[in-house]
Amino acid sequence: MKHILVTGGAGYIGAHTVHLLLRRGYEVTVVDDLSRGHRHNVAPDRLRILPLADTDRLTELLRSKPFEAVVHFAAYIAVGESSREPEMYFTNNVSGSLSLFTAMARAQVSRLVFSSTAAVYGTPARVPITEDMPIQPVSPYGDSKAMVEKILGWLDQRRELRSISLRYFNACGAEPDSGLGEEHDPETHLIPLLLRAVETGHPITLFGDDYATPDGTCIRDYIHVSDLAEAHILALEHLIGGGASHAFNAGTGTGHSVLEVLRAVEQVTGEKVPHTMGPRRAGDAAVLVADSNQLQSTLGWKPRYTDLREIVRTAFEFARKR
Repeated sequence: MKHILVTGGAGYIGAHTVHLLLRRGYEVTVVDDLSRGHRHNVAPDRLRILPLADTDRLTELLRSKPFEAVVHFAAYIAVGESSREPEMYFTNNVSGSLSLFTAMARAQVSRLVFSSTAAVYGTPARVPITEDMPIQPVSPYGDSKAMVEKILGWLDQRRELRSISLRYFNACGAEPDSGLGEEHDPETHLIPLLLRAVETGHPITLFGDDYATPDGTCIRDYIHVSDLAEAHILALEHLIGGGASHAFNAGTGTGHSVLEVLRAVEQVTGEKVPHTMGPRRAGDAAVLVADSNQLQSTLGWKPRYTDLREIVRTAFEFARKR
């Protein structure tokens, strides 16, 4: 039985990945300070509540079992908040990661899967986005992830820390029958906000209808959280099998506009989504779609959820059970 440490495993994507790891027969320990995660997402006997900044306690934990690898989700993720509180983001996301990497070195754990983001690309010159495009983030959040990726590159050379960085596009949906789903506070993701508007009757504001897209709204690549969790398992298996470090885009390769997502929510729920149109938000690119051919060819990954309505349906089922 392979032991895996998951940081941030009480959060949305982390908890789904823990769920899949356990189903695949891994032994999992979760580290989370519960500042953004939820205690109910993790069985009490697996949860260790401690901050990433506590290098000594992390080292002690990593030495307590023969951990094969670490999956590192723990981070703040809100772009807008990062622009208001950049110091908090660099302290948590970068310094916290350095503390974890130091603890791993002390405990001689040398494999890591890192939760990165498509935000490292900023506003790309073309789509679909490939991994060789310039890293030029336009938010402190994106820059914090780019900094950690750069650190991992040096640690690969100097410390033989092998890592896979997965650059997520728009994670969404919920794993059926797992009891897990999106519970961000405040919620910033489109699908749960549209579902909330249907439930409450309070209109959601959609930002920008004058982009150079077919319907004027932003286009994004929506990847189901279970497909994303599967990518983490394959990345772990790659590293455990002696594979080299790499960075991969994690997306479906298909884009959907904001209004297309709204219509999918209306089709799934049978209700109209009350909404208003607002101005563009600063920093929002018109189109962000992944080229994930490297992830598919190198790790054998393929998304199972390719129908937007099915993705929305899983989120709707979770919302109805809350």
